[in-house]
Parts: sequence; C-alpha cells; structure tokens
Amino acid sequence: MTDLAPTVDEAGNAKPYSVSELAFALKRTLEDAYGFVRLRGELSKVTNHSNGHVYLTIKDERAAIDGVVWKGQVRGLQVRPEQGLEVIVTGKITTYPQGSRYQIVIETMEPAGIGALLAQLERLKAKLAAEGLFEPSRKQPLPDMPAVIGVITSPTGAVIRDILHRIRDRWPCRVIVWPVVVQGDAAAAQVAAAIRGFAALDGSGPVPRPDVLIVARGGGSVEDLWAFNDEALARTVAECPIPLISAVGHETDTTLIDFVSDRRAPTPTAAAEMATPVLAELKALVSDLDARLHRGGGRVVEDRRGRIANAERSLKRVPDLLRLAEQRFDIISGKLGAGLARNAAVHEHELIRVASRLSPLLLQRPQAVQKARLDSLTARLEPSMRRRLERLSERLQGLSKLHLSFDPDRPLQRGFARVARADGTLVHAGASLAAGEPVAITFGDRVTRQAVIDGDPGERPAAPAKSAKPRQKPEPPPQGELF
Repeated sequence: MTDLAPTVDEAGNAKPYSVSELAFALKRTLEDAYGFVRLRGELSKVTNHSNGHVYLTIKDERAAIDGVVWKGQVRGLQVRPEQGLEVIVTGKITTYPQGSRYQIVIETMEPAGIGALLAQLERLKAKLAAEGLFEPSRKQPLPDMPAVIGVITSPTGAVIRDILHRIRDRWPCRVIVWPVVVQGDAAAAQVAAAIRGFAALDGSGPVPRPDVLIVARGGGSVEDLWAFNDEALARTVAECPIPLISAVGHETDTTLIDFVSDRRAPTPTAAAEMATPVLAELKALVSDLDARLHRGGGRVVEDRRGRIANAERSLKRVPDLLRLAEQRFDIISGKLGAGLARNAAVHEHELIRVASRLSPLLLQRPQAVQKARLDSLTARLEPSMRRRLERLSERLQGLSKLHLSFDPDRPLQRGFARVARADGTLVHAGASLAAGEPVAITFGDRVTRQAVIDGDPGERPAAPAKSAKPRQKPEPPPQGELF
C-alpha cells in the first residue's frame, strides 16, 4: 500500500503519477494482497487460443472476473474448461495494465460438486453421440473361441484375480495383463496407451496379439471412476481394431467408455464370462452332436436298406431276364448268314453294272491330250534352250583359254625354267645374283634343283630391296556361270 501513498512537492501539491507507475503499483498491490485465492463460480466465454492458453470468465449472480490458464497448466487441470461448468479454481489475482482490468491466473481447476461432473459428462456424451461413436453398426462382434485375451487393469486387487480365476474355470487360454493405474489424473492416459499398445502388436514377436480386450476396474464413486469419462480415452476405445469389453465399476456404474466399447459388462467377472465360452459345455455339445449324427446316419442306412428290399421284390428274376435276351440273340444270329449273302449279291450286281461302262479308252484319252501338250511345249522351248547352251559353251571355252594363258607353269613345258632365291623371290635378271648365292631352279617336269652361282665374290651387285610381302601370283579372272 505504500506505493500508492501520495507525495507532496514544495508547493504543497500532490505529486502526479504517470499512468504506468499507477498501473504497475496497483498490480503489485493486488498480487501482494491476493497471492493465493480459491474461487468458485460458473465458466463462460471459454476461448482456447491457438498458442495453447485458455481465456475464460468466472461469474456468479452479481459479478464476473476474467481468468487465464497458461499453456503449461492446461494439461494438469482435472476438468476440461467448458461453457456453463461450475468449478472451483485456485490462483492469484493480478492486473492487465494495458487494459486497466484485473484477472485471476488459474493454477488448478476442479468441478464444484457431483452435479457439475454429471453435467459435463452429459455434454460430452451428446457430442460423441452426434459424431456417431455410439452407433451399434460400429461395434465389432466378440470372437467365439479366443486364444489370447488382453486385460487392462491394476495388477493388484481383487479384479484381476477374479478375471483370471473365471477364465481358468471356463476356457483355459493365454491371458496377457497390461498393468495400469485405474484412478487419478494419470489413469486415462495409461489405459489409452495400453489399448494402443495391444493394437500395435502384429503377432510376429514373442507377445501375441489378443483376440479380445477387457478394460476392468472395481466399483467406486463418480470421482473415482471419472478417469474413464475422458474424451481422449473414449476416442481411443472407439478406434481400437480389437474387440473390447468395458467392465468398469459395478452394474449400476456407468462411464463414457461403456458407450463406445464393443460390449459392456456389469462386472469384471461378467466380462470374463462374455469373452470366453464354457469348455465343458462345448464338449457336451460336441458329444451330443456326434450322437445325433450317428443316430441320423443309422436311420438313413436303414431307410435305404428298406427301399432296396422293396425295389428287389418288384424286379424280375435274373435268369428270366437272361433267357429273353438269349432268345433274341438266337433269332438274330440265325438271320445273319442269309442277310450277309443277300448283301454280297446286291454289291456284286452293282459292280457288274458299273464295270460294263469302264474301258481303257477312259485312261488313254487324257494321256494322249497331255502328251500332245508336252510335245508342243518341247517344240517351242528346244531352239531357245539350244541357243542358250551354245552361248554358255562359247563363254566357257573362252574362260578356259584365259585360264591357260595365265598359268605360270605353262612356259616351263616349252623349255623354260624358273629361278628363285632362297627366300622364295623370283630372279628376273642374272646380274642381280651374287657369287655363291644359292638358288632354286624349277623345270617343266616339276623337278626343283638347288644350285650355287659361281663368280667373283668382289663383284656383288646391290641386291634389290626386298618387298615387305612376297610377290603373289595374279589371280585369274573369275570363271563365269555355266547356267
């Protein structure tokens, strides 16, 4: 309060404050005087800002005060701020200097009595029902004979023992327990996480995926069961791909997940009975069906046996049937010989009739026509073929003469000889040979002799440059085709 004490200047006048000085002095005064306030009222003008803060107004019949819940405190609230909800909040009073108003910074919020909780629950139920989450068409059928059952509940207490005992008596199968807290602020988040964890199993790991889930808790007050009225938990239950049984509280207790689950059980023990068949009853049913099957089969056999006996009495004796067939066979076989003879005579007569019209002239006339046609074609083609053969023969003779003129061995028949050096090159002039150089001489009789040239060793004419490749014989011109 000392910050607001007036000061006097030398002239005796009160010293003027600036607007900021007065605003922040009032702010410090309110915060010091009302550092902790517990306030009860009805919420209105609830605004969820995009930055995560919640702005609202708390009012009663005669007054109203603005309030704010900072982003970090929103998650810790026991109830979600909603229009018309009566709550009890705690916080501190402060001012907003830019707007010349005061407000309460809320740290905790709780419903003001059971009526407020139920009203909030009814509004949430109406919201989810409008979205279609309670529709029977969305609910999944429970498996008839589950192999694995998942139970989400507290690991301690009578609930889990009752469920396990009931399942063991009715239908021995594998039970997987996901331990969670079932009361308090953390209960809803843990139960939702357990449901998502079971749904994420694909069966390939050491933990199999359950065929059905049971969410169970014992009885309690509305406040004790309030965690199961959480909107996020209800949506998780509705989205669960595994059939889920809600068994929260006793028969008179109702929570939000009872409406979105696939089946609601009045008690946890009843949930175990819903999830499992009775093995003894199934065995008795199978035995009864087996006995009925045998009795029905026996009656069918007896009925067929009676029908066969009746049919047998109406049938003739087998020997009688055979005698009739034998008699028909004898009659037909007796007629067979005469029938074959008549058939042969008919075909013989037809052959004689047709043969009278046949003569060699029928074949000779087509032959004469074809022979005349062949002679005509031969007479026309013979001159042209003869001329073509003569031209081809003359061409062949010319090519043969040309081949003989290019034969390198032909001059040898007239007394000439071919001289070659040791490397195979031909000697075109004697002056190109050196004294003592070996040569090879080839005659017409194809006899090759080795010889050495005599002469002055000092007189050696320069040898002609050797070609890179040995000289090749000229190829004769290509021989033409005969046809």
